[in-house]
Amino acid sequence: MKSYGNMKILFVAGFGPVVNHFDETRKLYRNVFGIPFKEYENGYMFTEEGVLEGVKHFALWPLAHAAQNCFGEDTWPTDLPVPQAWIEFDVENVYEAANELKSQGYRLLFEPREEPWGQTVTRFLDPEGILVGITQTPWLRHNDERT
Repeated sequence: MKSYGNMKILFVAGFGPVVNHFDETRKLYRNVFGIPFKEYENGYMFTEEGVLEGVKHFALWPLAHAAQNCFGEDTWPTDLPVPQAWIEFDVENVYEAANELKSQGYRLLFEPREEPWGQTVTRFLDPEGILVGITQTPWLRHNDERT
């Protein structure tokens, strides 16, 4: 494992656009690019690991769902930049990484928590307005000797 800075990033767990124009965006990525997505009932579209080389999870994340995940509401707060994309870095320890981010002056949108699907995550906005997740994603660590 290679360590970057004061966090031990293991891999990029996922990436994708935060979607405001769902039908048009879905058409581009699914129909034009031909990406085979699975789709949850709520409109979250994602690939499984191995579908796109170079990324473990690629997804179209509707803005309302991102707002619900971060703030428990369907609308993004007006006092924060609206994210255009999301990225998740899987790290060795989410809690240590969260403390490092706070010590460097970054504002977490919420403290680390375990989601119903088993991923432990915290999120913040980077200076460009990208929604950054710091995660521990057990099912993506199958090549990691520690799991």
